Amino acid sequence: MESMASNADFFLASYQFVLPEENIAQRPLSRRDSSRLLVVDCLAGETRDRKFADICDYLAPGDLLVVNNTRVFPARLLGRKETGGKAELLILEYPVGEADSYNGDLEGWQQAEVLGLVKSAKRPQPGGQLLFSENLVGTVREILGDGKVRVTLRYRGDLARLLEAHGQLPLPPYIRREEGQSEEDRQRYQTVYAENPGAVAAPTAGLHFTPELLVRIQAKGVRIAQVTLHVGYGTFAPVRVEDIREHAIHAEYLKVSEETAALVNETRAAGGRIWAVGTTSVRALEFAAEPMGQVLARSGFCDLYIYPGYQFRVVDNLITNFHLPQSSLLFLVSALAGRARILAAYGEAVEKGYRFYSYGDAMVLITKHPQG
Repeated sequence: MESMASNADFFLASYQFVLPEENIAQRPLSRRDSSRLLVVDCLAGETRDRKFADICDYLAPGDLLVVNNTRVFPARLLGRKETGGKAELLILEYPVGEADSYNGDLEGWQQAEVLGLVKSAKRPQPGGQLLFSENLVGTVREILGDGKVRVTLRYRGDLARLLEAHGQLPLPPYIRREEGQSEEDRQRYQTVYAENPGAVAAPTAGLHFTPELLVRIQAKGVRIAQVTLHVGYGTFAPVRVEDIREHAIHAEYLKVSEETAALVNETRAAGGRIWAVGTTSVRALEFAAEPMGQVLARSGFCDLYIYPGYQFRVVDNLITNFHLPQSSLLFLVSALAGRARILAAYGEAVEKGYRFYSYGDAMVLITKHPQG
């Protein structure tokens, strides 16, 4: 497991690579687990080309697979301003509603304060109305920095159902949909174990798993644990500093349960390996870990920033997708496997026609082999 870092590891320019546009996946494959899998064995110093369903070959009895059960909510609301012009609100955090205290004359209304990004021909001003339906309206309360606004959502009925009816999944900017999300996206831009709504982006490494594959994994004697980390819009935020150590990572809500903490600690004590599915699971586990690796139940906001030089306390092996150049996610995988090894693997993946990003193929980073 990598822990040493060179000066080059801290330069943003050291994380650049060339990616042809045709390597960016625009649609998911017909079957989730038919994606390609680039196996990077950091101990053996070799790579192998496999199918994702072959991940079972690398898991061993006594291992623990940790997945992120967050669910992407329809955070992209399409509507209009009170003047009639089109307006779009991208909600950056899952809204939590409360009784409307200042409009008791309108029975049944509730409200929720949200942080968001508004897209319209003219920038809305404080007090401006955003109309999404007769039962869902927004009022711009405050203009913040970085294009963000604070909006009061007022609604009648069940908020989750209103978002489903009038919202769309906020697909990443590199997935082009002139017509907006498709019905396929509604199904496939969620993991099969997505449970807790709150993310504005999917934990994409988990998109490859099918119910059948998870059953096969458990039949092999591998236990599965869940964490919740709501992926925020900040996951797409570009790094704008030359020294990556100066980057301010975004905070995201997480929950690591007592049950999951116990499973991780039992597995480690018995010599089993901890497999994280996605960088979000890595951050959740490492954030919940004590200096000696003991994982505690935690809930709150995680702002753990992992880059080369970080000493991993819990995670042994990582299943992940291919990440954007010069991104904090690329820094994280480089911290685990080494920047030079990661960039070499990415170069190999590009040359062999692997599909990149959310709907793309996967890679597995192995830094610990099974015992015996």
